[in-house]
Amino acid sequence: MAFTHFDNSGRVRMVDISEKIDSLRIAVAEGKIRLRKETVKAILENRLAKGNVLATAVVAATLAVKKTPELIPMCHPIPLSQVEVDFEIQDDEIKAICKVKSTGKTGVEMEALTGVSVALLTIWDMVKSMEKDESGNYPSTKISDIKVVFKEKKS
Repeated sequence: MAFTHFDNSGRVRMVDISEKIDSLRIAVAEGKIRLRKETVKAILENRLAKGNVLATAVVAATLAVKKTPELIPMCHPIPLSQVEVDFEIQDDEIKAICKVKSTGKTGVEMEALTGVSVALLTIWDMVKSMEKDESGNYPSTKISDIKVVFKEKKS
């Protein structure tokens, strides 16, 4: 059986997964945000006016994972078993890691990628005032390396 996002007329459609069997699906995605050293220090010391940056990013990522099919048109709504968000912090960057589990007929890569992306965007939003230069731009702030680092299907 071929699974494709196009019907016989070439029109885009959601893939029919009705014939697939339920399996445990796991995906882990990660990405980085480069920040000024002073900004990372302020995050660690919880000195930002908008509040606890990492705790907020965890909540935002979790909500984003739940809303993935609302944001990405051809994603299936799936039952989620677990969303786990963690961070690895360096002097001038934060790596966000999002692990998603589900038992169902389709994978959870897009959910993990969405979670990581929104975690990083939330961090950026909360530290904007520290990252702006005198002209209001962000010359050193950068989100990068968003990717799936692990995917598993257990029947």
